[in-house]
Amino acid sequence: SRAWAPGKCLVTICCCCVHLLLILRLLPLDLLPPEVCSLLNPAAIYANNEISLRDVEVYGFDYDYTLAQYADALHPEIFTAARDILIEHYKYPEGIRKYDYDPSFAIRGLHYDIQKSLLMKIDAFHYVQLGTAYRGLQPVPDEEVIDLYGGTQHIPLYQMSGFYGKGPSIKQFMDIFSLPEMALLSCVVDHFLGHGLEFDQAHLYKDVTDAIRDVHVKGLMYQWIERDMEKYILRGDETFAVLSRLVAHGKQLFLITNSPFSFVDKGMRHMVGPDWRQLFDVVIVQADKPSFFTDRRKPFRKLDEKGSLHWDRITSLEKGKIYRQGNLYDFLRLTEWRGPRVLYFGDHLYSDLADLMLRHGWRTGAIIPELEREIRIINTEQYMHSLTWQQALTGLLERMQ
Repeated sequence: SRAWAPGKCLVTICCCCVHLLLILRLLPLDLLPPEVCSLLNPAAIYANNEISLRDVEVYGFDYDYTLAQYADALHPEIFTAARDILIEHYKYPEGIRKYDYDPSFAIRGLHYDIQKSLLMKIDAFHYVQLGTAYRGLQPVPDEEVIDLYGGTQHIPLYQMSGFYGKGPSIKQFMDIFSLPEMALLSCVVDHFLGHGLEFDQAHLYKDVTDAIRDVHVKGLMYQWIERDMEKYILRGDETFAVLSRLVAHGKQLFLITNSPFSFVDKGMRHMVGPDWRQLFDVVIVQADKPSFFTDRRKPFRKLDEKGSLHWDRITSLEKGKIYRQGNLYDFLRLTEWRGPRVLYFGDHLYSDLADLMLRHGWRTGAIIPELEREIRIINTEQYMHSLTWQQALTGLLERMQ
């Protein structure tokens, strides 16, 4: 108690101020990690685990947003088409048509509480990140969020998303196609709340999800891309260069996609050329991921050039042929491509990558286009200044403690 007498307290505060002023002027390097001021390359490959590509013999790829990178112009088209489907087929209010797609509204990885109509960010420890919750297009105060969850930021595991983002009451949006879905969901909720209209949260969520699904099932997205591939498909020459180089070095390639063959064929012809199938040892379309990786029941079926299904039993997967559906267990049995000598690339962290790594030991690579923008922000002077301040103040607090 004597150490905190008024005089001693004043001396302590003055010492802190002097120390802070020194940091302001000098920003000692020993308080900052060496990587703070190093520029990151937005086009680089980042590894979370050691891997020697010399040991990788087989390379696998998803198609959409992996081999085929799409322009951001596709998202407003999906949003608008699904919005119009809600109005014309699901009889939603005409006033919803006034909403347009806002590309800056949401990012991948957000969670949506269906019963509370809350779109928010939840961290790996199941805590709601305060300041991130929105109902419709309006932010929800932190106090209200905590009150909604019984006086805590924590959401129990049983309410959270399952391994594939499909929990009983909370849905996680993980793929890039979910960006227009989140935007449309929030716009529809905003309209209902803004006009005092009563609605069932579960019905609204399902209708929006079904409308987005209809855009894909009815082939609207495929039609837009096929009509103007130059507009929608990016970096096709890079895709061709990567695949050609892998084949030239004796690697085996395979493709597993949920998209139909006619769509994949036109896109690959645009990017790679008419002989694209000769680059791949196995091509599987309409695979129905993620159940392709977990369900043993669906057998492979062969497709002919016109897309017609063959009736014969599949006993081997031949190069240059096209196969539909199937399952990973038959795939592994027929190819014997197992363990870390396989590297598979996809854009969905769960349905493309997690199971393959955890259950089958494949190496996996995540295609994350958002990283380019994030890294450019990290490289800005403003970001570095803020990070330097944070590290300096953290170092100061640790020393004083």
